[in-house]
Amino acid sequence: MANLLIKAGGYQFGAEFHPDAPKTVEAFKKLLPYRQKVIHVRWSGEGVWIPLGEFKLGVDFENNTSYPSVGDILFYPGGYSETEIIIAYGSCCFASKLGQLSGNHFLTITEGRENLRVLGVKCLWEGAQDISFQLGGC
Repeated sequence: MANLLIKAGGYQFGAEFHPDAPKTVEAFKKLLPYRQKVIHVRWSGEGVWIPLGEFKLGVDFENNTSYPSVGDILFYPGGYSETEIIIAYGSCCFASKLGQLSGNHFLTITEGRENLRVLGVKCLWEGAQDISFQLGGC
């Protein structure tokens, strides 16, 4: 069963924290419940992202990847580009205008994955969507 409920663009998703990113998971849990806007990525392919500017979560790289699978959620702690959260809904290579990036894989969507592509396309054609994260499953 999922331990995190994500609501975005009228859809609901259940997600599980990734055990190989314990510092990122613990720091993110302190933000919960968390609300933001999600928009379509510009350089990474099929994904949506939450731009966070200069925000610091206080973590470094752990369990990081440039190639998230469908449903993987990465946190980029900043450095070459702004801090951000990215959610892959299809083929994705995490990048910015400065080139390839890698982010901490700290969450995986396990429920509602059939609506990820629909959410991604909605962000692409309709723009920013509200997104929220809270403890509890679907």
